[in-house]
Amino acid sequence: MRHLKKGRKFHRKKGQRKSLLKILANNLILEGKILTTEAKAKETKSQVEKLITLAKKQNLPSLRLLFSRLPKKSAEKLFYTIAPRYKDRRGGYLRIIKGLTKKRDSSKTAIIEFV
Repeated sequence: MRHLKKGRKFHRKKGQRKSLLKILANNLILEGKILTTEAKAKETKSQVEKLITLAKKQNLPSLRLLFSRLPKKSAEKLFYTIAPRYKDRRGGYLRIIKGLTKKRDSSKTAIIEFV
């Protein structure tokens, strides 16, 4: 049974999985939207929404936490430009648009973007 075990493993070890999600979050923040698989988009959405909620506090400890969890450039962009846009919004900062399935490996693709 999977009691208290949330999240997907993506057939990777812990460090590789953490690095993958960090890279996806970084690219999403810098680009505004990315094309990836549906499962990776769902995991990235939960992680980035928590980071946006943290950045909305607009204080020094939250900025330092963002620096520890993201590269400097994307943490600054999230803190100074993206989070103030969602100051009055209570949640749901990202949207997942389901796309086609890839012909090669039949994986479902999705576009994840800011609302």
